[in-house]
Amino acid sequence: MKPQEFKLALGDKELVVQVGKLAQQCNGSAMLTMGGTVVLATATMSPEVREGIDFFPMTVNYQEKLYAAGIIKSSKFMKREMRPNDDKVLMGRVADRTLRPLFPKTFRHDVQIILNVISYDVENEHDILAATAGSVALAISDIPFEGPTATVRVGLINGEFVLNPSHEARTRSDLDLIVSSDANNVIMIEAGANEVSEAKMIEAIQFGKKWGQKIVAFIQQIKDKVGLPPYAWKPSIINDAITSYVDKNYEDKIMEALYKRPGKIDRHVYFRSLTKEVEDYMKDKIDEKEMGQVTEAMDHLIKQTVRKNILENDKRIGGRKLTEIRPLIIETSILPRTHGSALFQRGETQGLTTCTLGGPGDIQIQEGVEGETKKRYFHHYNFPPFAVHETSNRLLPGNREIGHGALAERALVPVLPSVEEFPYTIRTVSEILQSNGSSSMAATCGSTLALMDAGVPIKKPVAGIAMGLMTSHHNPDLYRVLTDLQDEEDMGGDMDFKVAGTRDGITAIQMDIKLKGLPDNIFVEALDQARTGRLHLLDAMEKVIAKPRAELSQYAPRLITIKIDPSKIRLVIGPGGEMINKIIDQCGVELDVEQDGTVIITTKSAEGGAKAKAWVEGIVADPVIGTVYKNVKVGRLLEFGAIVDFMPGKGGMVHISEIADEYVQDISTILKEGQLVNVKLLEIDEVQGRFRLTMKGIPQPEGFVIPKSTGAPRPPSSGPRPGFGSKPPFRGGSKPHFQ
Repeated sequence: MKPQEFKLALGDKELVVQVGKLAQQCNGSAMLTMGGTVVLATATMSPEVREGIDFFPMTVNYQEKLYAAGIIKSSKFMKREMRPNDDKVLMGRVADRTLRPLFPKTFRHDVQIILNVISYDVENEHDILAATAGSVALAISDIPFEGPTATVRVGLINGEFVLNPSHEARTRSDLDLIVSSDANNVIMIEAGANEVSEAKMIEAIQFGKKWGQKIVAFIQQIKDKVGLPPYAWKPSIINDAITSYVDKNYEDKIMEALYKRPGKIDRHVYFRSLTKEVEDYMKDKIDEKEMGQVTEAMDHLIKQTVRKNILENDKRIGGRKLTEIRPLIIETSILPRTHGSALFQRGETQGLTTCTLGGPGDIQIQEGVEGETKKRYFHHYNFPPFAVHETSNRLLPGNREIGHGALAERALVPVLPSVEEFPYTIRTVSEILQSNGSSSMAATCGSTLALMDAGVPIKKPVAGIAMGLMTSHHNPDLYRVLTDLQDEEDMGGDMDFKVAGTRDGITAIQMDIKLKGLPDNIFVEALDQARTGRLHLLDAMEKVIAKPRAELSQYAPRLITIKIDPSKIRLVIGPGGEMINKIIDQCGVELDVEQDGTVIITTKSAEGGAKAKAWVEGIVADPVIGTVYKNVKVGRLLEFGAIVDFMPGKGGMVHISEIADEYVQDISTILKEGQLVNVKLLEIDEVQGRFRLTMKGIPQPEGFVIPKSTGAPRPPSSGPRPGFGSKPPFRGGSKPHFQ
């Protein structure tokens, strides 16, 4: 393919697509540019079918190169980009969820999409460009992709929709909506919102769809001009003998399991026994290589039975109504030593969520092409294999866990208190202990409960509900929207539409579909039904805990905030961090200093916090002439006086003549280094920053004794003290008396 370039105007910006120039040994590649942001997308397909699987083996890898923004990794030892951070994993999931529905359901070749961010101008966002770039690479390749698709971002700024807002504009937007569509329908939605109404959300989706379809038409023109002929592949076909035997003999048994066996595990054990029964029967009747088709035939019958009963009889698993939410169990404060905890159970889906509070120094710092980003609230979601009665060595969080955790986190961000109101770092963790669908929404509800149990002053409670969809494969007008998706309704259904929010509006959305798009009327119905379900959940949650607890847990750290003059930050830090580390070590606290002069002390000890507060305040306090400073330490002894640390970080001179009314010949007979004395501030030299102190006439600490005078007369005064308006005297050497 020879290099070619295509351009499309998008509002006040221009989308540039280049093909035929880079990465020409894969099935398809494209470089997309907007402003100074450039993404290279490649699509590669394995030449052979992957045998023994019942899913489409596609992977989407999102790779950002720090050189794209002129950044070298800050790590001292590891300069190479390694595993992408969570934000980039989520971006890869957006592209995956956009592209996956548009592949044939029985396609079993491995397909890998790699999205490389190779230039970033900190204005045009690379994630949106990357998702569309993946579509272009697939569209012009010979891979059997039934696109193209396009992905856009919709912002809501000052009540107006904005297409693909800049990085800076997104910080001012009440909506961060990502919409993916093909030529006719919406395919994928991801959104975070500041309590946006259902009606406004529908408008935003339609706005994004309109622009997406314009981009799709543009990509189709590129495909028509340079696209390769599609690869001729053969779909796997299930032996008719297997499907006809299963359909004829097992529909009644599956009906009995679906509607009379309430427990998921019991039902699945029964399904496996039926599959084994068919395998034993077919052992001598089919080829051994076809034995895996028995499971596929049984799964197909289960899904079709669920679909048929919902569409024809409005009958769900267990006999639930279409809008009915499973029974709820809600508890708080169930763990004794966490800062906040909650159990949220909906049917057989059970989530245990905890809340942990930390100081500002506990924030999460992520490094990417956008530079360093800081998060003071983060939610982590764990889904161990025992939650679905399985064993596995995959115990670390994968892309799914990262995605579900981010969804619950996004749902709560709009209701969190500002850092000025509540400067804590906040971490919630949801442990999914058992699952039968909609565990991410259980994590969302559990996070609200745990935050309120911890005393975090959230503005409003947030709840989340998962909506499902069943459509007829023969009648496009026949469909059912399901509230509170579960189990086989999810696996065999056409949509997983998660909606979270408060009583007043939506805070997060995530939609995945298995169809090639959804008409707008289904969005309207699903959002309306989701709102009803959300209000039901909020009612139940508020019966257990209606508002955040008035007091933090006794085990939570306390924060003490001090505001100082920014010019004095250097005094608190000290040379090389000496002073701040000294405060931390001696008081047992954490100390964070912001550039605006905000000092936050994090402590679990009231005594240590008070000591650190007094120390910081002493460091930045302004000395006042005439003030008596008690029990301050003598620092260095000089021949002509003593340096006394009368305030934190401030030392002054007590001249030998200011120690006592009587003449003192040898200062070491009166004072010792480290001794505690009381002094009064006599004079301040503003120019040189020097302080003159006296002990004369000041009651001293108990036990302090000045020896009687030797009788030697006091020398006559010779004017101001050294450093305070005169040149210091010399005493036989080359160095001045006052150093």
